[in-house]
Amino acid sequence: MQSRKRIGILTSGGDCAGLNAVIRAVVHRAMGTYDWEVVGICRATQGLMCRPPEVFSFNLSNTRNLLMAGGTILGTTNKGNPFAFPMLDGTLCDRSNEIIEGYHQLGLDALIGIGGDGSLAILRRLAQQGGINLVGIPKTIDNDLGSTERSVGFDTAVNIATEALDRLHFTAASHSRVMVLEVMGRDAGHIALSAGIAGGADVILIPEIPYTVHNVCET
Repeated sequence: MQSRKRIGILTSGGDCAGLNAVIRAVVHRAMGTYDWEVVGICRATQGLMCRPPEVFSFNLSNTRNLLMAGGTILGTTNKGNPFAFPMLDGTLCDRSNEIIEGYHQLGLDALIGIGGDGSLAILRRLAQQGGINLVGIPKTIDNDLGSTERSVGFDTAVNIATEALDRLHFTAASHSRVMVLEVMGRDAGHIALSAGIAGGADVILIPEIPYTVHNVCET
């Protein structure tokens, strides 16, 4: 008989909406359909550095209310590249083998990583180095991952930015002022473009298209 599969799941990188919903979906599909065991890894790859690894055991009952919960119940981190991990004495240390060892100590058949471009790049490198079966789930409000139409967290970010833009209209009109709303997105203008169109902005500036303040003032 085939032994029961055991998979791990972690959230890595910056926080965004929808992470707990993704965790719940994975648990319900893996346990409810395939009868696999699902282990949550706390604080991303830092949980795999702990001895023993810091984990959370999932079941169908303790994921029941996750749809209403914000953040990520597993915790996350966007600091400390494991290939150049900052130590207390100020030096950088390659701790990648500790993470790989933690994965194998847990007896996992595969790892599901929920992350953005930086997190998934690190996880991919760890998987290649340590023989880890990796499944990546794209999540980032920036929506800047290749082969991804809509990343987890993007729609909520656009809704919040659009709401802020809607509220600025009235004050701007009352005082005859030009207001600038800056949103996140790093090197990608998806949030600015989508929220700007939805909120009726007069000018939308995105990093993909060069602009000058002179042209904005003329407009």
